[in-house]
Formats: sequence, structure tokens, C-alpha cells
Amino acid sequence: MAYVIAATVPIVLLELVIDDRTVRLIPLLILLPAFPAAVGTVRQTVYAVGWILIVITAVLVYRPFPSSYDHGIVLVLALVLGVLCVVICHMRIRRERELLRVRSTAVALQRQMLRTLPILTDRVIVDGAYLPVEADRLVGGDIYEAVTSPYGTRLLFGDVQGKGLPAIGAAFAMLGAFREAAQREPTLTALVDDLEQAVVRHNAFARQTGEPERFVTALIVGVDDSTETQAVNCGHPPPYMVNAGRVTAVPLGNPGVPLGLADLAPKPRIVAWFPFPSGATLISCSDGVTEARSSTGTFYPLEERLRTWAGISPWELAGNLVDDLSRHTAGEHRDDITALVVRRTL
Repeated sequence: MAYVIAATVPIVLLELVIDDRTVRLIPLLILLPAFPAAVGTVRQTVYAVGWILIVITAVLVYRPFPSSYDHGIVLVLALVLGVLCVVICHMRIRRERELLRVRSTAVALQRQMLRTLPILTDRVIVDGAYLPVEADRLVGGDIYEAVTSPYGTRLLFGDVQGKGLPAIGAAFAMLGAFREAAQREPTLTALVDDLEQAVVRHNAFARQTGEPERFVTALIVGVDDSTETQAVNCGHPPPYMVNAGRVTAVPLGNPGVPLGLADLAPKPRIVAWFPFPSGATLISCSDGVTEARSSTGTFYPLEERLRTWAGISPWELAGNLVDDLSRHTAGEHRDDITALVVRRTL
């Protein structure tokens, strides 16, 4: 309302100062209620309309048009446009409230899919950075989970083919299957078989609804009482280990095929074992990090950067990585970015 009054003053002063009776600026006041209608409340818009009608009437009484017809036209237009501004303001606010409700619901649903980091289990702490490529989404194609089971802590790092909303359905199917199977299956290979069937079932349903079939790259890790940790790699970028200031690539052998494509593999997936002592940190990044390129086409030097940061806190590492990756790509992210650090506490 204040800026409507502020805009009114110079127009009225110019109207009163100009001697030429053929030049009239007062009709410009009719447009001012459009501003509170666009950004303000209905009450503010009504006040603005009332203020403009009072000012126009006062000015026309002091300095009327030569014709009473012109006088009436200006007042009628001011009233009609004022009512229109109030209606538009009401419709805008109602639409904004509906969009807010929809977004709040979407946020709640997406929060049920991926738990907020950090995640604490009886053996590890999982923290890091998760940045979907679509800025208005909380969940993209990358997924993660940590579950405490009778067989130790089970970890899932995955990447659904595609990104954005179309990938969320497959991501939800994967997470639900993992959370249930991680509690039931005693072996990691049996857990992976359950995840494979979950993706197959999702793709069968996708065919019925006309949606494209998708595969999922995944790394499934089992951490139990032993210092040797088991993992099954289903086409996911291999992780790195930071221990005692040293960075090493975790040897998992040849990666298996992604989940959903087991029928194309000549051999079944196998379990790899690697040392994961207490106090060590496992780093898993999605292909949004490992395949990120600069404007000149240079891949992001992930291992080189990790060696540079080997001595810093693991909780700072993921933030440093995301900031450095943004500089490397000049902020042009073409895929979901996930950088997770898993600190073994027991």
C-alpha cells in the first residue's frame, strides 16, 4: 500500500502543475492497484482501489475534465479495473495456497522415500550430500539406505536409470524391497536376488501402464561383527576407502550387471570381501560425480581429490567434494549428485 501512495504523489503533483488542459495524467492512477494485486493481499488491493478512487475524485473535483462524459468514463474505468484487480488477487492467492498444499504433500511423500542424512545404525554412521538434478525435487534417481538387521547393518547405494520424477517409481520399489529383504535374508546374495525380482516386477507393471522399463545400478554392502565386509556390486561405481590418512579404491572385482538385467548375465553375481576396520570411512559416489565433466570435456578427478582431502574430517569431505565438483563443472549438473560417507564406529 505504501508504494501505491508513493506512486500517487508525483502523478497528482504533475497533474496539478501542468497548465495544458489537454494533457491529463490522472488516468494513470487507474493502473496502480495492479501492483498489490500481483504481490499483495486482497485487503491491500481493496485499500489501494479505494485510495485511487478517492484521489481521482478529489483531483477531478479540483480540476475537472472539460466534459462530464470524460469525468464519468475515468471513474467507471477506475472502478471496473479496481474490482478486476481484487478478483485477480483473490484467484492468485487461492492458486498459491493450492500449490503450497500440493508441494507440502509432495515433500512429505518424498521424505518417506529417503531418510534425512545422517543415518545412524549400531555399526556405522552414514552422511554426505544428495543433490537431485531437478532443483524443485527432493528425490531423484539416486537412492540410499542403511538398515539394522539380525545379520548386521545392510547398506544400499543405487542409481535408477533416468532422473527426475519418472525414475522415482522404480526408486520407491527398490527402497521398499531393500528395507523388507534386508531384515529377512541371511545372505547378501539372497538379498540381491530379492532386489532383482523387485525391479523385474516393477518393469512388468511399467509395461502394462506404458511406462519405460528401467534398470538400477546398485552397491549392496553388509557390515557385521567381522572386520571383513562383504559387498555385491551391480554395475555401480566402486567405492573408495579412507583409513589412517590413506585413500584406496575398494577391490570388488568386475562389476556385475545392473538390477533388472540378470537374465543377460552369463554368470551369477558374487560377493566380494574387503577390510573395513573401525574408524575407517567408505566413500560411495554416483555416476553424477564419477562421470561429471568440465566445459572442456575433462572428467572430474575424483580419486585425486579424495587423496588431497584424506586428512580432513569425513563429515567435511562430502561438502568439499560437492563444492569442488560445482567449480569443475561450472555449476552445470546434468545428473543427480550423490556423495555418501560411511564411517564405521564398531
